[in-house]
Amino acid sequence: MNDQRHQGQVRTATYTGTDSRPTIDEDARRVLRNTWNLLAMTLLFSAGTAALSMSQGWGHPGVVITLVGYFGLLFLTMALRNSAWGLVSVFALTGFMGLTLGPIISAYLTMFSNGSELVISAFTATAVSFVALSAFAVTTKKDFSFLGSFLFAGILVAFLAGLGAYFFALPMLALAVSAIFAVLMCGLILFQTQQIVQGGERNYIMATVTLFVSIYNLFTSLLHLFGFAFGEE
Repeated sequence: MNDQRHQGQVRTATYTGTDSRPTIDEDARRVLRNTWNLLAMTLLFSAGTAALSMSQGWGHPGVVITLVGYFGLLFLTMALRNSAWGLVSVFALTGFMGLTLGPIISAYLTMFSNGSELVISAFTATAVSFVALSAFAVTTKKDFSFLGSFLFAGILVAFLAGLGAYFFALPMLALAVSAIFAVLMCGLILFQTQQIVQGGERNYIMATVTLFVSIYNLFTSLLHLFGFAFGEE
């Protein structure tokens, strides 16, 4: 998530007449197009690495290795975002996240007799939410830039609460964190997409990372919630 540019910058999304849709300039369209194309490729690559880890029966690496790998590759991607190596880094990041997702899906398929239905339901809800929120962000006149600081603070608090729920084995807190994360990730999708439309985000690699992480966390959060509510052991 990037802050709005300085006051002197002209926004690239302008609103004219009574039309309910913003007029997006060519630069914003290019960034949006590149972001969605790269996002589609990283989602497919991540699905492939998740399928690989499932087929090989690899276990989850644990929260420490997961966090070190995630934040290490995230910071590397941020450092390389303006070079061609940034593309390599973003695939390394999303591929790693796919490897950690595979064991989670396998666990649901094993723990619940209706595990496949839970996974499909979480995937469908995530896909529908992303498409609907993206479409709304592109077409609405409403400015959601005010969500930036709220989302940052909310994600930080929810992340720390999630760590507490994991290390102190507090299942109800973990469930509450999943519900909060699901809401926050929907807000992040809306915010990041509109940042591209309005010209607040010009780097499609970082925009892709933000949207990918949002989709990943939304899916895992919904999977946890659906498992709790509808899981059949």
